[in-house]
Amino acid sequence: MLRSLARSQGFNSAAIPFRVFPPLFNRYDVGMKFGAHVDNAIRFVAGPNIRVRTDLSATLFLTEPSDYGGGELVIEDTYGEHSVKFAAGDMALYPASSLHRVEAITHGSRWASFFWIQSMVKDSGARTLLYQLDQSIKKTRTELGDMHAAVLGFTAVCHNLLRRWAEI
Repeated sequence: MLRSLARSQGFNSAAIPFRVFPPLFNRYDVGMKFGAHVDNAIRFVAGPNIRVRTDLSATLFLTEPSDYGGGELVIEDTYGEHSVKFAAGDMALYPASSLHRVEAITHGSRWASFFWIQSMVKDSGARTLLYQLDQSIKKTRTELGDMHAAVLGFTAVCHNLLRRWAEI
């Protein structure tokens, strides 16, 4: 799973990962839920004795939505509540600082993996700007080509901002 994440352009662009906490797994059966909470700011990896600042939380869905009822991941932010119930293999990436919960299972069983990411860019606003810039670069590259002056200029800005904001 971690090798797949490392190859994922979308994940790397959005998270700019420095450390990834080893994935954990959960199973929710009928009646089970997890109440509203904010994830711990720091997680400890016992073996190598490493601390991971939890900038982002990730939930990788392992069960198809049609195989269980309820079980939505509900994430609260400035704009309200967002309910997430993705296909098996899809992942939700969200600020670890957000209030979130898992709704009760009404039938079937919901399996997922969850973990946390310490980003090289601690500030979520800066990370969002870098992600938006990266997406715009990709679109511009598709329309104009890799060597177009605009692509080169935007890429330089993106890397120079990353250089300014990254903590490694």
